[in-house]
Amino acid sequence: MTSGPGFLALAPHRSGTASLLADASRRRGMEVTVLPADGVPERYREREDGHYYGGPRFAARVAGPLGVALLEPHDGWLDALPPAFTGRDVRRVPLSEARRRPGPLFVKPPTDKSFPAAVHPDGSSLPPSPPGSGDPLVQISEVVTWEDEFRLFLLDGEIRTGSQYAVYGHLDASPLSGHPQEAAVRAFAHRLTEECGRTLPGAVVVDVGRLRRPGRAPAWAVVEANMAWFSTVYAADPDRALDVVLRSAGPLGLVPERDREFRRARPPAAAPRA
Repeated sequence: MTSGPGFLALAPHRSGTASLLADASRRRGMEVTVLPADGVPERYREREDGHYYGGPRFAARVAGPLGVALLEPHDGWLDALPPAFTGRDVRRVPLSEARRRPGPLFVKPPTDKSFPAAVHPDGSSLPPSPPGSGDPLVQISEVVTWEDEFRLFLLDGEIRTGSQYAVYGHLDASPLSGHPQEAAVRAFAHRLTEECGRTLPGAVVVDVGRLRRPGRAPAWAVVEANMAWFSTVYAADPDRALDVVLRSAGPLGLVPERDREFRRARPPAAAPRA
């Protein structure tokens, strides 16, 4: 293994978060490289000290050559949560079934994010299955109002940093630290990790918010969980968010035993040409 703090490999498509994490990595003495679109240069292969930040489709091509294990929540994590944490009806169904559902309904695509998560007037407005995907499962839920939403970067159940990112569905980023709702967010996250922490990777992003339904008082609920290696920082502390990102997409040989079940499966190797 190469000695030193290692390197952070970024996908070719850059973002504000990628730039913030790159700066935080350099402050730690890490090397930062933007990978070319055609894959991983030879000098970064088999070094055993790489980390990754970027999109899942590019990750599927480069994680193997980089020797990086990508940690992510199980696809069915949200709909398997106790109702006390979801606050709404959430389930996964085949896309063909979702297309027959009356609306309105909120639909989230499979992990490959083949179409945007959005509210649909009914299932007929959903796109067809992507070519070669069969009939993938999609997540559907009733339409609710989120008063405010917060992104939490969790490391072994601890909130390393966080940010408000939306108010009534509109982007409105501000740090969790010092926020009027900070104590309530932390209390809800503590209950979630105490009861359900083992169902999540040790390094993960969880979005939570205050949910409002007709005739009921606002209540805290989980919006969703996502892989830290493809999550926007918003107004969170990038240096502390980096702790979570590096663990979520780091050397395969350093994955803790408890996180092995959360490794993203590698795509099957292409068949050799005749």
